[in-house]
Amino acid sequence: MTISRPDPAEDRRVSFTDAFSSALRGAPAGFGRAEAAAHADLLPVHAWSGEATTEDEALLALCEGATIDLGCGPGRMAAALVRRGHRTLGVDVVEECVRLTRARGVDAVHGSLFETLPGEGSWTTALLADGNVGIGGDPVRLLERAAAILGPAGRVVVEVAGPGVRSTSRWMTLEVDGVACRPFRWAVLGTDDVCAVAVAAGLAVRSIERVGRRWVAVLDRGVEGVAGSRMVG
Repeated sequence: MTISRPDPAEDRRVSFTDAFSSALRGAPAGFGRAEAAAHADLLPVHAWSGEATTEDEALLALCEGATIDLGCGPGRMAAALVRRGHRTLGVDVVEECVRLTRARGVDAVHGSLFETLPGEGSWTTALLADGNVGIGGDPVRLLERAAAILGPAGRVVVEVAGPGVRSTSRWMTLEVDGVACRPFRWAVLGTDDVCAVAVAAGLAVRSIERVGRRWVAVLDRGVEGVAGSRMVG
């Protein structure tokens, strides 16, 4: 993976959590590389703040039992999980996200997923949707952490980039109302690299599914490793 470093002077900028909170309140927000913020892509906050789509529901059908939504955002997926009958907990570092998730009637906690969480070691599914496998810029470390949250027979349901997309780890930024926040590490994990990353995290790939325009991998602690995986296109 390619890693670049931000300018230390940028530490004076607004935090990611403040920038994302502003975006949730309606401020236009772009997401892009820290060294090329002018080319940022529009953040789909409106979609994340809406209701789960048919495509979302197909992704959530891969979740089993009690599910913890890591990086729950404003609660779209967590609320859909509750409607599907799952005991659900949302986790997010952005306090506004937690407030909005709770407003949907879903339990949520404010904090880092790398901190001790309720039900640690007992969840059946850990969900990383909407690109959240990028959190922290290190998918191996993130998946190791997700596995630690699970019970022995648990699974990680993780949305990944499609075939042919290069896996990267970069310094990124949110730009809200023309002002960029402090850079933060973010990764992209492509389908082609899922098996290697899963094995490095002590997990096995059970399946890689195409869900509409999206790709989702199901990982667990199974002993079959890569040979036990399947791809559904």
